[in-house]
Amino acid sequence: MAHRPKRTFRQRAADSSDSDGAEESPAEPGVPREVAAPGSAEEGPPSGGGRARVAGRPHRVRGPRGRGRVWASSRRAKEAAPRADEGSESRVLGVSTDEEDEIHHSSESKDDQGLSSDSSSSLGEKELSSTVKIPDAAFIQAARRKRELARAQDDYISLDVEHTSTVSGMKRESEDDPESEPDDHEKRIPFTLKPQTFRQRMAEESISRNEETSEESQEDEKQDIWERQQMRKAVKIIEERDIDLSHGSGSSKVKKFDTSISFTPVNLEIIKKQLNTRLTLLQETHRSHLREYEKYVQDVKSSKSTIQNLESSSNQALNCKFYKSMKIYVENLIDCLNEKIINIQEIESSMHALLLKQAMTFMKRRQDELKHESTYLQQLSRKDEMSTSGNLAVDEKTQWILEEIESRRTKRRQARMLSGNCNHQEGTSSDDELPSAEMIDFQKSQGDILQKQKKVFEDVHDDFCNIQNILLKFQQWREKFPDSYYEAFISLCIPKLLNPLVRVQLIDWNPLKLDSTGLKEMPWFKSVEEFMDSSVEDSKKESSSDKKILSAIINKTIIPRLTDFVEFLWDPLSASQTTSLITHCRVILEEHSICENEVSKSKQDLLKSIVSRMKKAVEDDVFIPLYPKSAVENKTSPHSKFQERQFWSGLKLFHNILLWNGLLTDDTLQELGLGKLLNRYLIIALLNATPGPDVVKKCNQVAACLPEKWFENSATRTSIPQLENFIQFLLQSAHKLSRSEFRDKVEEIILILVKIKALNQAESFIGEHHLDHLKSLINKD
Repeated sequence: MAHRPKRTFRQRAADSSDSDGAEESPAEPGVPREVAAPGSAEEGPPSGGGRARVAGRPHRVRGPRGRGRVWASSRRAKEAAPRADEGSESRVLGVSTDEEDEIHHSSESKDDQGLSSDSSSSLGEKELSSTVKIPDAAFIQAARRKRELARAQDDYISLDVEHTSTVSGMKRESEDDPESEPDDHEKRIPFTLKPQTFRQRMAEESISRNEETSEESQEDEKQDIWERQQMRKAVKIIEERDIDLSHGSGSSKVKKFDTSISFTPVNLEIIKKQLNTRLTLLQETHRSHLREYEKYVQDVKSSKSTIQNLESSSNQALNCKFYKSMKIYVENLIDCLNEKIINIQEIESSMHALLLKQAMTFMKRRQDELKHESTYLQQLSRKDEMSTSGNLAVDEKTQWILEEIESRRTKRRQARMLSGNCNHQEGTSSDDELPSAEMIDFQKSQGDILQKQKKVFEDVHDDFCNIQNILLKFQQWREKFPDSYYEAFISLCIPKLLNPLVRVQLIDWNPLKLDSTGLKEMPWFKSVEEFMDSSVEDSKKESSSDKKILSAIINKTIIPRLTDFVEFLWDPLSASQTTSLITHCRVILEEHSICENEVSKSKQDLLKSIVSRMKKAVEDDVFIPLYPKSAVENKTSPHSKFQERQFWSGLKLFHNILLWNGLLTDDTLQELGLGKLLNRYLIIALLNATPGPDVVKKCNQVAACLPEKWFENSATRTSIPQLENFIQFLLQSAHKLSRSEFRDKVEEIILILVKIKALNQAESFIGEHHLDHLKSLINKD
């Protein structure tokens, strides 16, 4: 390790006592400097006691490197002067009082400096010894006293060096004398900081600047030392390398192989293991390269395809223009429909209220007439309550109602005679005639509503109110940009857009009338079908999405409207209304089932409303009175006619319920038609009647209403359980007819049993009564 150079301890010169002391300047003659103590340059690094002291302030030694840091604050600078006598071991250079002050501040800020070489240290000592004169102690003491006196009197240091004062010396002597110091209780306790003088503030600023400069200089010295060390290391490494190369080249020529040196034994297993390891690493590397290669190939293909698509695609400006125009069109369409939907709802409500009023009028009139007629017949049957004149006491309202009923019946009979319908039964006609005045008011109100319907879109362009034009816009989108069309799920949006327009066309549509327009003949239905038929056929998935548009419109618009008609307007006793409603429901539900296999909630609601309405009709509208046989034997009596009318009215409802076969489940129809109506009302009326041709005719009508599908798979030769009461009534009637004058009617009863698949009961009856000629009827089946 290289010999450490000797250190010298020098004090940097300050420019002036009032200026910035952080600036360094070369040493000049007459400027006080700090010099090493005698013998320090020769003994090496000095100890803590061998360091020079400036103005009596001790400095901390920073180890063997000989560097130090000034830790004194501005408050220590004030106390430095009174303790100057304590540093009698050091020597201070100075020629005047001001110069000594400069030495004091410079020594606090720049106490420690960097190392220098041995030659520069020796030259600096020779120069100092030749140019600087060291004053004696008496001169330094006088200068100190003079400075203290000046500070005490004028609060500043005079530039006149020769001006002296004894006050400072006296104060110093008093301070040096420990006996003159006041006791602790006599000292004044300062409660606030003593205001600093201008001189003290300047000294503090100079000290802070000097500390910053000292730190920067230390960092620079560290950087210089580190650079020199690195340079020495580099030079040393290069020299050693050159020496090794020179020795190696020389020894390579002379050195020979030494056979005495032994190597590690090597066998084939070790070599094989190393080769396998190497091979595995190479294979893994190869596989990773292959994966990267495949990835790059895919990227290249994707880039090429993207380039081709962009090159083959139409002009982007035209595409943007089309999409922008389509966006504006849809926004305008939505705004238009939002504005018109309020008027559409008001018109729909007006039409619904008008039809509901008419339906409630018919229903209330029928119930009132049934009530009054039944009351009248009950009074008529009690002859003991008649007046002495033989006439019934009937009120005017009942009499007027009975006259109205008979007047309408007479008109219907005349109309049937003119049409040639002579097989009509009393009670099966729908009593839905209105007086002429009420009919005129109804037609006038309906005409006003239809006029409002026509004015809904009279101020709208056809492109925003014509369904065909609207679908044409979306068809252009589908043809030009099919990908974006299907990605936007337009097939789900079109039913919502067309909903108000379809509802406008359905305002005057009444599915309860036989002459009402069918759905397939409506303009909106045809336009939607054309739009679906022109859909893209390349992709089945895309094509099927457009095929669901019609199903969605039916599900969201048509079925809810039908449900309202069923719940509030439909009369299950009316054959015409039931037939028309079933026709429309078959078209709608079959079309719905073709487009969508799942049972929708709207369809379930419609079927539930149908069943609920028929239950209500059975409970409220069916009434078959039972009179004594003496009252009904005469077929022209009012009791007999009223009972016949009510039976045929119930049988008409039975027929209307079973017309829903195929739309409602068999269990539902059997519960309603057979359980609630046939067994509870019709069979009781038949049991009360006298067996004869009329009873056989009624039984034939009941059997004719039963769906043939119920008896197709009767492998057990027995009928369905709900018909057991009807079968027993047929057997009883056959027994009575076989002993009467109407034996020929037994064959008709056997045919009814065969039709409803009551084969076992029919065979037993034929065998019991020895009717062998009727066995052929069973064998035919």
